[in-house]
Amino acid sequence: MTQSKRKARIAIKHKSEKIIQIIAGVIVLGIAAWILWALTSSQKPAASLPASTGAVEKKTYAKAPDMTIDKNKKYTATFKLAKGGEFKAQLYSDKAPITVNSFVFLAREKYFDGTTFHRVLEGFMAQGGDPTGTGSGGPGYKFKNEDSDLKFDKAGVLAMANAGRDTNGSQFFITFVPTPQLDGGYTIFGQVTEGMDVVNGITRRDPQQNPNFTGDVIESVTITEE
Repeated sequence: MTQSKRKARIAIKHKSEKIIQIIAGVIVLGIAAWILWALTSSQKPAASLPASTGAVEKKTYAKAPDMTIDKNKKYTATFKLAKGGEFKAQLYSDKAPITVNSFVFLAREKYFDGTTFHRVLEGFMAQGGDPTGTGSGGPGYKFKNEDSDLKFDKAGVLAMANAGRDTNGSQFFITFVPTPQLDGGYTIFGQVTEGMDVVNGITRRDPQQNPNFTGDVIESVTITEE
């Protein structure tokens, strides 16, 4: 074999080895990405879930409500559960006025009455505010995220669920524990101030595992301002 042919065969071998290494790297990265998705997807408020038995008919709206709240006033939401018990949350009208304005509007329209906590995961959060009970419903309008210095650094944080940035509607969630992995992705607009034991007692419901029972029903959400 001539030296030129030997060099050519060596070059081809090296090229083949490099291609194999690249393919192997792509496969490894793909597996790692899948594992990361599997580990973290359950730790985010969901945008859409299997069908629920807790659907209720609600009015939809063509646009977000006009600003009617006073940023200088204190707003409190009282959640009453149909099974008994209630809890209260202070709403941050100064930090998230657009979000609080929407939530107050919907609560006063009795939009949340009869809806369920359709996704409640142990050690994470309780998600509600969807009349369809699937995670895909909403009031007919969407509004942008409101960024602030608020963090998911404690239990009882009240925040908007979304299907991506600036897709807020009516769905909200309340954390059971600190969830710093959510910082920056969701608008925080309140904090549970009374009845955290009631929040912790909300029936767990993972719709991916067992969608065939209704989550705890919200009898009413009432707003007080002072």
